[in-house]
Amino acid sequence: MRVTQVRTYVLKQPTETAYLGKLNDGSAPAPDQGYFVRPPWRSLYSAFMETVLVRVTTDEGVEGWGEALAPVGPEVVAAIIDRMLGPWLVGRDPLQVRPLWDGMRDLMRERGHLVGHQADALAALDIALWDLAGKAADLPVAQLLGGVYRTEIPAYISGLPEPTDEGRAELAADWAKRGASMVKLALGNGVEEDLATYDAVAAAAPGLGIAIDAHWVYSLPQALELGRELDRRRALFFEAPLAPEDIAGHRELASRVTTPIAVGEALRNRYEFRDWFDRRATGLAQPDVARTGITEAMTIATLADARHIPVACHHSVGLGVSLAAGLHVAAAVADSPFFELQPTTLPFAQRILRTPITHTASGFTLPQGPGLGIDIDQEVLDDLVQGG
Repeated sequence: MRVTQVRTYVLKQPTETAYLGKLNDGSAPAPDQGYFVRPPWRSLYSAFMETVLVRVTTDEGVEGWGEALAPVGPEVVAAIIDRMLGPWLVGRDPLQVRPLWDGMRDLMRERGHLVGHQADALAALDIALWDLAGKAADLPVAQLLGGVYRTEIPAYISGLPEPTDEGRAELAADWAKRGASMVKLALGNGVEEDLATYDAVAAAAPGLGIAIDAHWVYSLPQALELGRELDRRRALFFEAPLAPEDIAGHRELASRVTTPIAVGEALRNRYEFRDWFDRRATGLAQPDVARTGITEAMTIATLADARHIPVACHHSVGLGVSLAAGLHVAAAVADSPFFELQPTTLPFAQRILRTPITHTASGFTLPQGPGLGIDIDQEVLDDLVQGG
């Protein structure tokens, strides 16, 4: 079996469910604003659902699908695949997944080979190769990874996208009534403000596990103050508290609070995670499979396991391919307590699948069938790409 074609699909689709296209006060950016920043966070966001999918086809008619987490600039990731990595794959045996990962990594050693858009492109192709290998073997990807620890994957509701504490509290109470057991609050608005939001949600939905994502905004003294208060409240975890390059600061924070410090969405490879693990700078690893790929995510999980650090895969805006890939990794990792569920983007993410991934407010069911266990509706995908 040989690879005969590697094709990318760049999607930039306006959608009412893309809540990330709103400012933190609930308003929408100006139509001509393009990418924008949502203070107090510092990253770029888009009013559109943006992603890049890749299809790898073989001479025996077996194909695999992958996706990169590319909420901004998916054209950059697609260009890397189309012009460099994809042509190198053509003619090679797609079942040699790990050697191919090494080969694609080595192609870009002088060009940011393990980080940024280079890594995102590699992740998409790696996911596609695992999907293809599973289909060729007539086995789910999780089985190829060594076996399934769970087919029902607990999840936390991510975001509560309301601009006021009252609105967030009402939304949390509604999710609790629907069976949710955990939520994550997207905050970073100041220590007192974050605690007020936390307390409002806790009061409205007693018994709900609550985590905070601070989006890297705090100084160490602020994070320590907030972390100690989260300890008293028995928070689920404290995500991205300090600047992502401040490993030493995270280490000090982790040593002085009991709430797990969660890190991972800004990291893309085993070497970055190893440094955080060895310095005890995180208590919860959050690799995003659409940024690491499946091969690297499993290696990261092995490193975490050797240090008794649980792995809770991050999942951002993306389509059903990246979601399925993340779920297969979560199923194949021994210590994986929960997964991220994005309810506002999930309906759109499912549109390209002939059979949607089964989920409730409390979690996901691992997709069954060979490969990633999903069936892409090519006609719907083509319409979305052309309509972008």
